[in-house]
Amino acid sequence: METMTRSGWSGVRFGKPEVGATAERRRVTRASDIIAFTDMTGDRNPLHYDSTLAARTVFGRLIVQGGVTSGLLNALVAEDLPGPGSVFLGVEWKFVKAVGIGEEIVARAEVLTVRDDKPICTLATSIANSAGEICLSGTATTYTVPLD
Repeated sequence: METMTRSGWSGVRFGKPEVGATAERRRVTRASDIIAFTDMTGDRNPLHYDSTLAARTVFGRLIVQGGVTSGLLNALVAEDLPGPGSVFLGVEWKFVKAVGIGEEIVARAEVLTVRDDKPICTLATSIANSAGEICLSGTATTYTVPLD
């Protein structure tokens, strides 16, 4: 009797990604990002709002919330790689450099592993500023829901 094997990636909009595939997204941070993030979360840390205080800290300026920085990876995963229907199962990120208002940041993901039996991958993830300095680095595991 012939057994039919169904790929764990059947129905996934962009199909099964290849190990080594990469994607990037860019964004210039804005003061309105801080306000929108505060509206969603209630995070009113003075480092994001009090420019006089923030100038006297190690950051030397107002900084955006870490969720604003990492949020660019949410968009990259959901829109680009692995793509529509993708959600995070887990992340391990280190925030190594603060991001200020008006900075261009670049989110990058590279596929490290792909399961055949389930639409799950592991990604190397990072956010860099326009000078190429890493602001966030780590890994993420994603699951992609078949949408088609």
